Amino acid sequence: MKITFVSNYINHHQIPFSRALYERLGEDYCFVQTMPMEDERVAMGWGVDMKELPYVRCLYDDEYVCRRTIAESDVVMFGWSEREDLAEERLRSGKATIRVSERLYREGQWKAVSPRGLLAKYKEHIRYRKQNVYLLCAGAYTASDFHLIGAYPGKMLRWGYFPETRIYSEEELVSMKKTRPLQIVWAGRFIPLKHPEYVVRLAECLQGKGHDFRVHMLGSGEMEQEIRQRVKNASLSERFVFYGYQEPGKVREVMERCHIHLFTSNYLEGWGAVVNEGMNSGCVEVVNAQTGAAPYLIRHGRNGLVYPDDSYPEMEALVLDLFEHWDERKQMGYAACQTIIREWNAEHAAEELLRFAEGLTEGRAVPATEGPLSPAPVISPGKMYGAMMRGEI
Repeated sequence: MKITFVSNYINHHQIPFSRALYERLGEDYCFVQTMPMEDERVAMGWGVDMKELPYVRCLYDDEYVCRRTIAESDVVMFGWSEREDLAEERLRSGKATIRVSERLYREGQWKAVSPRGLLAKYKEHIRYRKQNVYLLCAGAYTASDFHLIGAYPGKMLRWGYFPETRIYSEEELVSMKKTRPLQIVWAGRFIPLKHPEYVVRLAECLQGKGHDFRVHMLGSGEMEQEIRQRVKNASLSERFVFYGYQEPGKVREVMERCHIHLFTSNYLEGWGAVVNEGMNSGCVEVVNAQTGAAPYLIRHGRNGLVYPDDSYPEMEALVLDLFEHWDERKQMGYAACQTIIREWNAEHAAEELLRFAEGLTEGRAVPATEGPLSPAPVISPGKMYGAMMRGEI
């Protein structure tokens, strides 16, 4: 079995999955990188040493070899790459192909009515709907977008991102979380769609109600100075620690000693890999249900908490409840960790992908029963939170 994954560039969210496939396939696995990583991502700590990744080939260094690898592979996975010509050539060959995609219409499904946009989607996706090609939905809202344009009927499966998974016993997690007061962590770029200002509002509320706490904010961006000033103006400086951009390993170290992870991004967040990391670190997640990862990973009240419609008041209420009933709620952190260790991790995803790929080449593709590679339910964005509350996803 020879598998190739084509995407813009390799990063720490994809390396564990690629490593797992390489360990199983050796030289029969290849990751084709189509472009260098942007400087902004490198500054965020996303840069990797290519010499340590024997399975990576760069299209811009040797296009002939990469094209030949794609042509000779039994199965090729295509993520976003800005090289649709590579995918089109593969699809025209009729060989087994897997698309990997986040949402098409993050800003609203009304965009699906655009004739120009539909023509592009027809060329990329719709016209191949009956061929040996499946879609991996990297986010719970992806299936609804593709269903809207009639692409991949009955061939859309759950997928996501799979950062490094660390294995902890329940005793280890309890030991990591012994520190008091309660520690809150937020990690990401300081930009409007991620709502770092919600964290300051929450801290003002917690302090006003007499709660003791610390907030750890990792990242940087256009809003950082504004956020720092708001913290200072609210006399919260002793409550906050700002780290700037950090290597992924450092982010995990901070998460491991925190109790609550806030993920406040809005509907523009395709997935949100720090949710995986926070869950694996045993944090109790408080996540906006609009983000792609939330419906696939979180079971409200069991392994985390979700709030609807980018609503700050709903988020605040959930956190206040955690502070007031911590002993009854803290077990969600352990359940979150188990969700990642048992199911949503690179090793499990690689095993399921190999199993599925073998069937795909033999004309008997069988989805998983749950987790990665299981059928992706088609639920419209407006109905997703309700479906989560009813346990329908």
